[in-house]
Parts: sequence; C-alpha cells; structure tokens
Amino acid sequence: MICVFLQARLDSTRLPRKALLELAGRTVLEHAMEAMRLVPAQRYVLLTDAAGAECFRGIARTCGFDLFAGSPDDVLDRYCSAIHAYEPTTVIRATGDNPLVSPELARKAVVYHRATGADYTGLLGMPIGLGVEVLRASALIAAGVEAQDAYEREHVSPFLYRRPERFRIVRPRVERLYDCEYESVTLDTADDYARLVRIFENLYDGKPIDTPAVVEWLRRHGSDVAGYA
Repeated sequence: MICVFLQARLDSTRLPRKALLELAGRTVLEHAMEAMRLVPAQRYVLLTDAAGAECFRGIARTCGFDLFAGSPDDVLDRYCSAIHAYEPTTVIRATGDNPLVSPELARKAVVYHRATGADYTGLLGMPIGLGVEVLRASALIAAGVEAQDAYEREHVSPFLYRRPERFRIVRPRVERLYDCEYESVTLDTADDYARLVRIFENLYDGKPIDTPAVVEWLRRHGSDVAGYA
C-alpha cells in the first residue's frame, strides 16, 4: 500500500505560520495537498503535531486528507508512528511549505522506486520545492529505531541516504523538460513568498500548475523576482 504523508507545522523560525499564507485565494498548504491528491495512493495523510492538528483539521478534511498528530520535534518518530498506524509498504513524503510540489515528478519517482526496488528514491535536477521522496516503509522504521543524530531525526530521510552501503538509494536526474536545479520555489522566507505570489499571479488558473510551466517561468524570470536579483 502506498501512502502520501505530507508534513506541516505552524512554528517556523524564519516565516511563522507559512503553511497558512495565501496564494491565489488558497493557503500554501491547500495547494500542496491538492497537488499531492493527483498522485495515485491508497491514503493521503497530513502529519503534524498537536498545535498543527487544531489549526489544520478543517483544511485536511476539505482536501481529502486524514490528520495524524505526532511528535512536535522528532519528525522521524512522527513518520514511524504514522507508518504503524496506517501500515503502508511505501511512503511518498512531501512537505507543506512547497505549494508547487509536482505530482508529475512524484509519479515518475514512484515508477523509478518500483522498478529498482529502492529503499529511497529522490529525483535530482529540478528546482528545489518541486520534488518528493519515495521511501520503503520498513527502511524508515529501521531509521526510527537506530537514528541518534538530531539532523537525521528532524529531516526523516538522511539516515537512509547517508548509508548507501546498507540501503538501496536511487537518485536519477530529471529530463531536460524539468531541469533547472539552481532555482527554488520552496517557502522559507518573505522573499520566497514574494516569488511564489508572482508565479501564482502569472500561472495559476484554479488547478495545480503544470511543472513544465513552472520551470519555463523560472528560466525566463527567476532572477527578476525580489530577493533573487
């Protein structure tokens, strides 16, 4: 069984409550959820903590996501607890601060993951903020038991890809259509938000923006946006 696990939180040092910022009349988190609903899976789950659960409950329900509250600081433990609750064999990991996360690239990553029998699959070469990670659930459980490093527990996947001698790591490069690796559309700062506002003003038509259109816009205008000149 495949589960989409989308993580989100309220407390961000650089840009508090960023998941609730508005883009084209919808929150950042809603855009991420709507995109990930286009990725075939048996369950779609928003992973957060207790504070986030209170705030995100209505958004999750509207977008067709279950809500799972776990550890506020140990995100790896949050994922492992959700794995025990939902029992997937494969997890597609996405984050709620990426409103342009690409369902197209997520589907490609799943194909690679299945074809190679990988424990970890992550595409390379696209702008930061478009990609997902595809993970074998049993490998994440092993990470949850063994990981001691704080970075590995906060960022979920490093325990796996730091150990290629133990886990099968697959990181293919995307096709030219999606290749634009020096750009970013993730949301961490006010400048990031200004860039995303402009992208949505130019490209959004009520449904998730096609990834090639985002990449082409970045190739043409990326360095012109406030904070990136």
